[in-house]
Amino acid sequence: MVQYDGRPSRIPSGAVQTADDGRPQRPARIRRRDRHGRGLRGVLVPPDVPLHRTRAERFDDLVLQAVARLEPQWEAHLSGIEFAVEEIPPADAPVNGPHGPVPLSRLEPGPSQGEPGGPGGQGPGPAVPVPPDTPDTADDEDGPQPPRIVVYRRPLMARADGEDELGELVFDVVVEEFARILGIDPADVDPGYAGGE
Repeated sequence: MVQYDGRPSRIPSGAVQTADDGRPQRPARIRRRDRHGRGLRGVLVPPDVPLHRTRAERFDDLVLQAVARLEPQWEAHLSGIEFAVEEIPPADAPVNGPHGPVPLSRLEPGPSQGEPGGPGGQGPGPAVPVPPDTPDTADDEDGPQPPRIVVYRRPLMARADGEDELGELVFDVVVEEFARILGIDPADVDPGYAGGE
């Protein structure tokens, strides 16, 4: 016994087994929580289930919903336009856009609207000016390319606070680029356009 402050201290006795064959076997535990007790991380739906959607797939759905909102009124014009989603703008993208230093979208103009291959095949209309840094869209093998609206996913997601705000921001960007193709004001394209609000 060891004395501490003049009183004996007691050491609780217990059996210590050091050999492997003397150790009792425990059944394997299924971990329901992480080691800090906060629960499982990540989504609860496995990736092979149809309910599972990645952020990129949900963003693609928002772009399709924005186009679907415009379709009843502008179906003839939308039929000749391609929509695409890219993660981030290219490094050589212009930095003086209306939304700040990072562009949220890009317009790749196709043939002018007066041409038969223009959006909707409608009569003469204002042509979209081609920026000087945009490559020629006419390809010798495939013919002229249709106008294309490219929406950048990461800059839009960084500006939105939630899913609803992201949906409205995507809609505003699609309306602005579509209005540029038509050569009209975005408020004329859709009365629900919020603009810079």
